[in-house]
Amino acid sequence: MVLLTTKVCDFGKKAVDFNLPGIDGRNWSLQQCMGEKGLLIMFICNHCPYVKAVQERIVRDTRELKMLGVGAVAIMSNDPAEYPEDSFDNMKLLAKQLDFNFPYLFDETQQVARQYDAVCTPDFFGYNADFELQYRGRLDASKKETAPDDTRRDLFEAMKQIAETGRGPQEQFPSMGCSIKWKK
Repeated sequence: MVLLTTKVCDFGKKAVDFNLPGIDGRNWSLQQCMGEKGLLIMFICNHCPYVKAVQERIVRDTRELKMLGVGAVAIMSNDPAEYPEDSFDNMKLLAKQLDFNFPYLFDETQQVARQYDAVCTPDFFGYNADFELQYRGRLDASKKETAPDDTRRDLFEAMKQIAETGRGPQEQFPSMGCSIKWKK
């Protein structure tokens, strides 16, 4: 496992369109995932301890953000041949177990992860209604262990601000996690 941190937010960078299969049996595009006031794109996987530490918080936060008009989508770009826990069937099981309230998509070619310059799981990208990047940071202070319940909700607060103003916070803390498992 290689620990990486995300890059600094490139404010205003446009979201890249995609067309990826979801665990629900349909393909999803960027436009279909967008909410009225923004979109949260999450690169996650099933096996990473950094993702496991925040899975329940991701579900909580995306549920609350949906009420604020912010859509959400999770993309799994790891190579499941090398990491079987990240297989499409296991993606379905995890989403059902945790009651994902957002599309969970499989980036089999890893092209979408490369276009977004995703580096780790979890890697969060927060966009305003004009598809402009306004947040690239952590969910909260959790690492491989879940942070205490009273921890500041960095991602939620940033996306709420984006929904209300179209602009993300200037101060952002990078997300950290396992490297994307690129195909050889």
